[in-house]
Amino acid sequence: MAQLSMRIDDGVKKRAEIACDALGLTMSTAINLYLVKLGNEMRIPFEVSVDPFYSAENQKVLARSIRQLEAGHGTEHELVEVDE
Repeated sequence: MAQLSMRIDDGVKKRAEIACDALGLTMSTAINLYLVKLGNEMRIPFEVSVDPFYSAENQKVLARSIRQLEAGHGTEHELVEVDE
């Protein structure tokens, strides 16, 4: 049996531990499940995509909007809920 060692952000590890606990799995079992599926299917077993919210361009727009609001420009409004 091989041993795997890796570095991971503390917050990511904590959230993964919470999820594993809720599923009744150890972290080792969850990682093994992922690696088995990866090896069997020869693909990442979930969708990997970029959320446009986190793009550099959108972050600049958000930062500019925050600065404007902090400077007293703009108006507050109610959130709009969208049915999906």
